[in-house]
Amino acid sequence: MSDTAGRVPVPVLRVVTERVDDIRPLVPLVDPRNPLVFIRRGSGIAGIGEALRLTFTGPTRFTDAAAAWKRVARVAVVDDPVALPGSGLVALGAFAFADESAATSVLIVPAVVIGRRAGASWVTRISVGADLPVAELVEAPRQEPVAELVEAPLGPDFSVSFDFGALDRAGYMRAVEAALVHLRAGELSKVVLARSMVGHLPDGADLRVLLAELASGYPDTWTFAVDGLIGSSPETLVTANRGTVTARVLAGSAPRGTDPSSDADAAAALATSTKDLDEHQFALRSLLASLAPHAANVTSSEQPFTLKLPNLWHLASDVEGTLSDGSSSLDLIAALHPTAAVAGTPTPAALALIRDLEPFDRGRYAGPVGWVGADGDGEWAIALRSAQVDPDGTVTAFAGAGIVTDSDPEKEMLETRMKFRPVIDAFA
Repeated sequence: MSDTAGRVPVPVLRVVTERVDDIRPLVPLVDPRNPLVFIRRGSGIAGIGEALRLTFTGPTRFTDAAAAWKRVARVAVVDDPVALPGSGLVALGAFAFADESAATSVLIVPAVVIGRRAGASWVTRISVGADLPVAELVEAPRQEPVAELVEAPLGPDFSVSFDFGALDRAGYMRAVEAALVHLRAGELSKVVLARSMVGHLPDGADLRVLLAELASGYPDTWTFAVDGLIGSSPETLVTANRGTVTARVLAGSAPRGTDPSSDADAAAALATSTKDLDEHQFALRSLLASLAPHAANVTSSEQPFTLKLPNLWHLASDVEGTLSDGSSSLDLIAALHPTAAVAGTPTPAALALIRDLEPFDRGRYAGPVGWVGADGDGEWAIALRSAQVDPDGTVTAFAGAGIVTDSDPEKEMLETRMKFRPVIDAFA
C-alpha cells in the first residue's frame, strides 16, 4: 500500500514494561476463548486483549505488514527497562500461506503482554494515545477491555471428533500419484502436499486446555495461538535478534521406534535415507538462497542431524548469519516464505501443482506465525502441526508430506497421519 493512498488515523501506542517476580506458566493467564501465545520450553510471550489489530491480504501481505509495522513503531512511546526479546512493544502475527488465500493475515498488539526469558519475567501494558495522521493501514485500530492479570483455573477437558476434509486417505494417495507424474517428468524436484481434517469445538471450550497439552507434550517446539491458529511447530522459519539471523530447516522424517533399540534404528535409517536426505537438501538450499541477499557469513551444519520429537524423528539443519541489509524479521519472512520444506522446489512450479492437487485453501497452515518487536526483531515459526479454530467453532487441522521422485503414496499418507497426531491428540 503506497503513501499516496487515503489516510486514516493511526494511534500512538503508549507502552510500559516492568520487571516482575517469576511468572510461570504463561498459558493460564490468557483468554480461554481467544488466547495469544508464542512459547517454547516455558519461555516466550503471551497476550491479553487487543490494543491494535492490523490485517492484510493478497500477494503484498508481507510487505504491507512490514511497512505498516514500521509506521506504528515509529510513533509509539515506549518505556522498556527490561530490554529483552519480547519486551516493550510487540505484535503477534499469523500469515496466510498462499497469495490467493481467502484467509486474512494479522498482526495483533495485545493490551497486556506477559513475558518470560533468560530467568526474567515482565509485564507490558499498552494503551492507545492520541491519533496521528500517517499512511493508511489495512484496518483501523480497535481497543478491547483488558482482562485482569489473574491465573484462572483451566476449564474441563473436552474432545473434538475429526472427519476427513476435502481429501480422504485414498484421495490423498491419488494426489501423490498425480504429483509423481510431474516429478518424474522433470517438471519439478519436490512438492509438499497437504490434507485436512475437520471437527467442531464444543460450546464454551477452554482453548488453554489444548495449549497446555501441547506445551507440556512438545516442550521443544513453538506452541502458538494467534487469532484462532493453534499448534506446536518444530520448525523455526527465522529469528532476528540484534543483527544475528538464525533458522532451523526440517525436512525428512520417520516414526519413532517402539523401544530403545528400534528407536535408534529408526534414527539411523533416517540419517542415511537417500530420499529423505535429498528432500532435506532441497529445503536447505531453498532457505540459504533466499537468505543470501539479506545476511552475510551464513553457516549451516555440513550434514543434517536427527531431531527427536515425541512421535517423530526429523532431519534438521541449523542456519546462522549476520544481518547485512537492515531487514526486519517481517522483511525476512517475506523473503523466505514459502520454503521448500512447505511448498517444494522450484517454488513457482510447486505452488502451481499445489493449487491443482489440493482441493482446499490452506489458510494460515504452513505460513509464518510468531512475533515482531518495535525494532523489527522477532521470532517466527512455520505454522505446522496446527489447526485453525473459526469463530463458529469449526476446527480444521492440517498435515503434509514432501513428495519427491521415489516417494511411495501410501508411505506419504502414513506420514501425514503421524504429523496430525500432536494437534489431533491434543483436541481429543
